[in-house]
Amino acid sequence: MKKGYFLLLFFCSIAFHFNLFAQVIRTPEQDSLMAQTLRKTKLDYANMMSQLGITSIRQGVSGTPTAVNAANYDETKVVIFPNLPPVLTFQNGKTVKSLKAWEGQRVPEIFELFDREIYGRVPANIPKINWVLTSTQEEKLGEYFVIVEKLQGMVDNNSYPSIEVKIDLTLTIPKDAKGKIPVITEFAFVFPPGMRPLSSANSVPEISWQQQVISRGWAAAVIIPTSFQADNGAGLTKGIIGLMNQGKFRKQDDWGTLRAWAWGASSVLDYFETRPNLDSKHVGIFGHSRFGKAASVTMAYDKRFATAFICSSGAGGLKIHRRNFGEVVENVASSNEYHWMAGNFIKYAGPLQWSDLPIDSHELIALMAPRPIFISAGSAGDLWADPKGMFDAGIGANPAYALYKKLGLSKTNFPDLGQGILDGQIGFRQHEKGHTPGPNWPYFLDFAAKQFK
Repeated sequence: MKKGYFLLLFFCSIAFHFNLFAQVIRTPEQDSLMAQTLRKTKLDYANMMSQLGITSIRQGVSGTPTAVNAANYDETKVVIFPNLPPVLTFQNGKTVKSLKAWEGQRVPEIFELFDREIYGRVPANIPKINWVLTSTQEEKLGEYFVIVEKLQGMVDNNSYPSIEVKIDLTLTIPKDAKGKIPVITEFAFVFPPGMRPLSSANSVPEISWQQQVISRGWAAAVIIPTSFQADNGAGLTKGIIGLMNQGKFRKQDDWGTLRAWAWGASSVLDYFETRPNLDSKHVGIFGHSRFGKAASVTMAYDKRFATAFICSSGAGGLKIHRRNFGEVVENVASSNEYHWMAGNFIKYAGPLQWSDLPIDSHELIALMAPRPIFISAGSAGDLWADPKGMFDAGIGANPAYALYKKLGLSKTNFPDLGQGILDGQIGFRQHEKGHTPGPNWPYFLDFAAKQFK
């Protein structure tokens, strides 16, 4: 299947949820490819449901306010399940009383639950990657002269030559950079041909995040996640997941797409460690929307990342699963999104309940302790991601940060729109615009700069 088509399907999915695009033009060939991919996704989903012994799941919610199953956006109607797992309680009911017990016993326990039930297990024998520089060019970014490098990480596929896997990476470095410099790394969207983003004639163009990063003397890196793992169920027998399974269906606890994307980010950091001009001890990871979910997983699983800008990650990211606000478990477990997760996650949308989950998203943040993270959300146009559900997850992770004698999220009352909480290791700000990271970039960069010092 062509990579460009996977991108098309990916953006059609985003457009469906968030109405981001003014126009989507598809050729007859693309329509045929889309139908073929949907059939393969249906087949893969049916296989996983069969493995789980499930014939159906509960219906997810709709982003359309007039729909019968419309998502809840009324905080007074939120039903919070009472059994949110305590961060500092072992599965046997005993309490974690020391940092040693946390790192030596409780952290592995939490990872095991996330591996088995939520995100899946990464294979131990992933082959080596050979990084190839495909182009180097001097450009001007705003007022700054930069060197732009295009690279590809070529994954050794000798074990299964019919599947080729490449990681697309762009690295932008200030031309006059001296010594080792920090890097902010983005999981990036790519607009395929025929798709144009919405724009307004009256809108003021934002300064790109890359330009803001370069202005601080740092490097900006862009990873294309769909270059090595497609964003659909049909792609699970391709990409890095398909390579490791030799084109076969996944097992119930095999890794999903989010962990595959996180693996790609970790592989990029492996490469940064070989570069004498990059400060691999000060690398931040950024992701928005579904890539915010991937940034969450990356930050939790790879302790080498110094900080994270996690934007609008919602369900499957930092939103508490046990909240009926915006997108819910049933949506993520559906055939549109299940590929992000381990197969085992589907069962919590039927026959099991959200309250049966042995783990929740506050524990994902707890795994990031004591490192600093910045949780970002928008206003009315971003309620699908449940800003308060992500804020509550930050509060739930505070005990883990306290073990390191660090201040996590410094306030427990949900802040007013535009009011940042940035004095602890867990930062939070809900900006005035919708489903976009733009307004919070300056706040994150100030937050990161303080930590890097």
